[in-house]
Amino acid sequence: MSATEAVLLFVAGLAAGFVNAVAGGGSAITLPVLTEMLDASLANGTNRVAILIANITASASFHKGGAVPWRAVGPLLLPAVLGSAIGAWVASLVSAGAMRRVFSVVLVLVAASVALRPQRWVQDRQAVLREPWRSIVFFGIGLYGGFVQAGVGFLLLAGLVLGGGLDLVRGNAAKVVIIATYTAVALLIFLGAAQVDLRVGLVLAAGNSTGAYVSSKVAMRRGAGWVRWILVVAAVAAAVRMAFF
Repeated sequence: MSATEAVLLFVAGLAAGFVNAVAGGGSAITLPVLTEMLDASLANGTNRVAILIANITASASFHKGGAVPWRAVGPLLLPAVLGSAIGAWVASLVSAGAMRRVFSVVLVLVAASVALRPQRWVQDRQAVLREPWRSIVFFGIGLYGGFVQAGVGFLLLAGLVLGGGLDLVRGNAAKVVIIATYTAVALLIFLGAAQVDLRVGLVLAAGNSTGAYVSSKVAMRRGAGWVRWILVVAAVAAAVRMAFF
């Protein structure tokens, strides 16, 4: 890894960490950079190093600010972790060429997650997801996150905000806790499959964590309305990045 590549990784991680902490789609920035340096399967596993560290950082920041709805998050962790473990195991068996095709399709479709009425994302409301559907939904999201990760933030926000009744700030706080938890399991699976480059992952993680920390602080200060616009911009940018570049 050259000095230029290290700088590029840090900057990509910085941008991805910022948008991931308040929206999603950060992997639309990091995965194309990683796949220029590594094969797609190795890039998918390596990306989890940065995701884990950044979401731990963001979780700590949201918790310190009192934004994490722990009672709402607790029941969602087990189904998300189980889904993630299965998804990561399947991904570890998929060829690099097939994984690249999955990336291209998933990242172009990331913007679809915000094609909903914006006002529904801003305020607390009554939760509409009940058991067993709640566990089934978050198992499915964990399955997807373990497999490819890209865009999973949008799916989690939809489940937490539209399904769980949280506003965007508390939804984002819950989201980063869930991602940090299931990513720890997914990373172990990718490590076991020798699909992680720790040196590259740690450089990316340095930028990712910095962006996530700054973003979580701004989100709590600026509120849900500001977060919604970041969500829209991040989703559109992810789609444009994969469609035209």
